[in-house]
Order: sequence, then structure tokens, then C-alpha cells
Amino acid sequence: MNKYPAWLNTLVLVILIAGCLLALPNIYGSVPALQIADTNGTEYTDARLQEYREYVELSGVTPEAAYLQHGRVVMRFEPGTELAPVAQDLKARYGRDASVALTLTPKLPDWVRNAGLSPMSLGLDLRGGVYVLLEVDMDTAIDTRMALYEQALDESLRDAKIRHRVDFDSREITIRLTTPDDLESAREVVERVDTDLLVADGPDGKSLTVRMSDAQISARHDFAIEQNITTLRNRVDQLGVAEPLVQRQGVDRIVVQLPGVQDPNEINKILTATATLEFRLVDLSGTEPGSRRYPGRTGEESQVLKRKVIASGDQIIDAASGFSEGQPIVSITLDSAGGESMLQTTLNNLKKPMSTVFIETRREAVKVGDEIEYVDIKTEEIINTATIQGIFKDRFQISGLRPGEAHDLALLLRAGALAAPVFKIDERTIGPSLGQDNIDRGFNAITIGFLSVVLFMVVYYRTFGFIANIALFSNLIFVSAMLSLLQASLTLPGIAGIVLTVGMAVDANVLIFERMREELAAGTSPQAAINAGYEKAFSSIADANITTLIAAIVLFGIGSGPIKGFAITLMLGIITSMFTAIVGTRTIINLVYGGRKLSSVPV
Repeated sequence: MNKYPAWLNTLVLVILIAGCLLALPNIYGSVPALQIADTNGTEYTDARLQEYREYVELSGVTPEAAYLQHGRVVMRFEPGTELAPVAQDLKARYGRDASVALTLTPKLPDWVRNAGLSPMSLGLDLRGGVYVLLEVDMDTAIDTRMALYEQALDESLRDAKIRHRVDFDSREITIRLTTPDDLESAREVVERVDTDLLVADGPDGKSLTVRMSDAQISARHDFAIEQNITTLRNRVDQLGVAEPLVQRQGVDRIVVQLPGVQDPNEINKILTATATLEFRLVDLSGTEPGSRRYPGRTGEESQVLKRKVIASGDQIIDAASGFSEGQPIVSITLDSAGGESMLQTTLNNLKKPMSTVFIETRREAVKVGDEIEYVDIKTEEIINTATIQGIFKDRFQISGLRPGEAHDLALLLRAGALAAPVFKIDERTIGPSLGQDNIDRGFNAITIGFLSVVLFMVVYYRTFGFIANIALFSNLIFVSAMLSLLQASLTLPGIAGIVLTVGMAVDANVLIFERMREELAAGTSPQAAINAGYEKAFSSIADANITTLIAAIVLFGIGSGPIKGFAITLMLGIITSMFTAIVGTRTIINLVYGGRKLSSVPV
């Protein structure tokens, strides 16, 4: 009785070894590092790695290790190394071609790194870094969508040969018709454009008012948030920042956490930048409906451009900065829809001028009396006008940019256009010393909790208590292994979840051992008591852990930030403790006591 087959013992051993290997990277700690990424997304080679290393060594600082990781250069340094001047030198030398980030990286041996093993990621409160809270301009998101509806309605009415004029103001589009006889036809056109639009008759009897429904507005808000989250993640990735966290908070806000980053200046500039492009034909007559005048850059003449947008920033799938004839350029690649629009435009407008409009939205603080108010300023200016000399589709170049601007614009376009402008409303920089202090306090809490439980179990349950402690230690290893495998961020509340798990992990063994004592007191044989302890306590253990797991899943689903961090470690701790407390301890007890004739049970 109480014997596991050899294959099951082997499986438990394999799982334990795998857990130890996955958790191993967490013992090495982190050191200061420089991470360098190509601004055009190209993966670096060993030759570029060597070039960067030699340049850094010329600065008088020698990397402890340098290697390629995901196509980026990572250079590790000893703790306490001052890297800010080195990073500035690198930016000055390679700024147009490379993004340089100050960060922290694990001090892993080569064989561990080459095996693909990595430690768990640490949250901002443990590692230090930059915290930025952004607000999404929802009004602009709605206005942008309504402007697209305005253009679509104007084109559809023109195709239907209905004489009209379309005006857009205050989230409402007004379609003015020449005769009331066209009202029904115009209404049908609106429904073909989008059946969800709300249409009402105008007060004059020959016009329609069109606005978005509440459901459309809500959907647009959600789209703006999700699109901006995707874009911001892409931008952070382009900068070479490791382990970023970008997530929604509330209705219209986005939290960006950049663990390990200590220089927020460049990060802030890229995160809040809303620069994008539009390509429009020049209205040579200046009389086409919807045309308006756009200013040129300093020293350049303004021009009247047509209403129709040939292609815009959200249709750009790739952009790379460079030089042509000594002038900075950005090479553009459009998606299929943008490329088809550009093809038709160049086919029908050879020898006619086309302009590139640079659009940027920024928020500035203005003092009104004793209070500070924020004003949103939108800049639209022509940066380039060129005559269409040939037919092209989805690949072309634009010029008229300043060198630094070409680099930044290419990065932003490649990462994707924001669906709506974002504005920084809060920023915090957490130093690495504070993060290390939180780690030390959390480690002390886990240590005190663990030792207290260990002492209690040994005193109260003797040998079986010692076996339970082995399972408890294994549980901590498995939690670390799962966090490393899933790359889930460990936060300060997450440490609280681990401390709670330490206490909960022995609950199952307490139930099992108490059941054994009851069976022994009832006169059951030792081997039968061991078996009954595990068999009869299982349902109670499962019920208790499943209900706690459900609560943790709910916390993870509806919570954010610290709550998610707590829920993750709690869920993982419940799963691993079920394995170690039931399967793990029984494996050891079966190996030591199984199949033997016992006079008593040391419990």
C-alpha cells in the first residue's frame, strides 16, 4: 500500500528539475545596461555589436558582457557604473540610426541565456523606472471619425448626382439640398454609408442632420483606446525598452510603465507625439468644394489643397529615414488601400502637384488669472510639394524635413498613428534604490513567513511536518518558475500574494495530517491511515482551493495594476501548492514509508 509506480515518481522528479531550471535565472540579480536598437527595425549583426562595444570602450568604460538579444545590442556593466555620459555619447554618434536606452538587465551566465531561460520580470515598484499616465482626447477621436463620414457622404451624394452641400460642426453633419425632392434619396445614401448613423430632417425642410449614435460613440472611444495602446507599445518597442507595460486605466486613460528606465525625456517625447502625414492634391483653381488653404513652413508659401485625402498616416505600414542628395528623407510604404488610392491618383494626375501635410497636436499650459488651463493646439503645415512625374503605388519618398525630425517621424509612422491625441497628466520616476528597498522588504516578509510556518510544522507534525516543509520550499520554486515562464510581472502586491500562498500552501497538509491522526485514533493501521488521510481530505482541499482560485480569477479579470499583480501570484500559488501539497508530499511519504510494515506514523 502507498506505493507510486516508477513512472509517476520519475515524472514528479522531472517536474521538480524543470521548475528548478526555470527558477534558476532569478538568483543572479540585475545590473545596469545599455540597450541599443536600430531605428528602422533592422536586426543587428555581430559586426555592429563589435562596433558599438569598441566605441563604448573608447569612452573609458568596459562592458562586463555584450551580446545580441532579439536583434538588439545589450551591454552589461558592473553595479555602480555611471552610464548616462556613455549613453549621451552613443546618441550623439549614432542618434540618427539607433535608439539608446538606459536600463537594467539580468546578470545571467552565457549558458543560461543561450538556453532561452530568463528571470521573472519585475514591476515598476520593485525595479524602478518611469511611470506615465496619459489621457486620450476622446473629442478629437469623434471629430476625426465624423470628418471621415463627412468626406464619404460628400462623395456618395456626388456619385448619386444629388446637388448638395455638406457641413460639419459640433459633432453634427448637415446635408443641405437644393430641392426637398432629394430628401429620400439623400437619406438612402446616408444609410448606405452607415446604417447606424442617426438621421433627422432639418428645420428648413430640405436638409438632413447626421450624427453618430451613442453605441457608435462608445465603440469609437474603445477603438481609440485600444489603437493607442497598440501604437504606444510599438513605439516603446522601437525605442528598445525592455519589459514595458502599457494598459488601459478607466474610461479614457492609459498607463505606461517602463521598468529600469531612468531617463524619461526621450520617452515622453515619443509617447505623446501625435505627428502624422496626409497626402493631398493641390487645387490649382482654388475653387473646388471643400478645398482650403494650408500654411507652408517658415519661409514657404501657403497653398490651397483639395479636400480629399489620398493617403494618411494610419495607412503607412513602414517608414525609414535616410538621405537623398544630401537632404533628409523618409521612405514610405503604404498598405493595400493606401497604395491603390495613390496609384489611381498618380494615374489621373500626371504633371500635377501633390503636397505632404504634416499634422501635429500638442497641449500647452496657459495662465488665466490665477489658474492654469490647458489649450489643445493643432498644427497643420505643408512640408513638401512635388509634381507627380510618374506613376507609383505604395512606395515613395518625401523630403522637406529636418534631420532629427525625419528620424523621429519615421519612428512614429512605423509604429503607427495614434487614433486620437494623448496628453501626459502624470509622471513619476522611481529610482532603482527605492525598488531594491521594496525587494528587500518583500524578501524579508517571505523569509519570516516561511520560517514561521516551517518551525510550526516541524514542532507540531514532526517528521511529516518536515516533509511538508520540503513541499513548501518546492512551492516557492514553482511559483518563481511559473512567473519566469509566463513573464508575468512581479509587483509589491504580488509579493503579498506569495506571502499569502506560503500560509495557504500548508493548509492542505494540515488537513491531511489531521485526518491521519483521526484514523489512527480510530484504530486504523498506519498504512491505511496514511492512505485515508490523502483520500478523504482531498475533496475538502479541492473545494477550498477552487473557491479561492475563482476569487483570484475575478480579481485578475476586473482589477488593474496592483490588484492584477496580487491575483497573478495568488492564482499561480494555488495551482502549484495543490501539486506540492498533495502529489509532492505523498511521493516523498510513499518513497520513505510505502510498502513497509509500520508500528506507528510520525505525525
